[in-house]
Amino acid sequence: MYIYIVMERTQIYLTESQTHALDARARKQGTTRSHLIREAVEKYLTPDWDPEAFKAALSRFAGIWEDRDDLDEIYGSMRAADRRRLERLYPDYGSEARDTDDRR
Repeated sequence: MYIYIVMERTQIYLTESQTHALDARARKQGTTRSHLIREAVEKYLTPDWDPEAFKAALSRFAGIWEDRDDLDEIYGSMRAADRRRLERLYPDYGSEARDTDDRR
């Protein structure tokens, strides 16, 4: 299955500091300068984007699990699932045969 995305090429002028900041953020996020610019344009063009409402929504989630007493169980099952996945992907995962500098 292929997904074709039609894009139009354009050129923009950025200051040196804008270029450096975009490149630093792109490296940090593991993406490209172009991708960050497309994201910024998309946010700018989205009419209902309200950064204050977004921040307020995020703040309402703070402490949402503070009354839970089963977090250790949840984290344990997540770690077990990760272990099973790693064992499936790397058959020697967890064995004594692996190298000491192998961080898997």
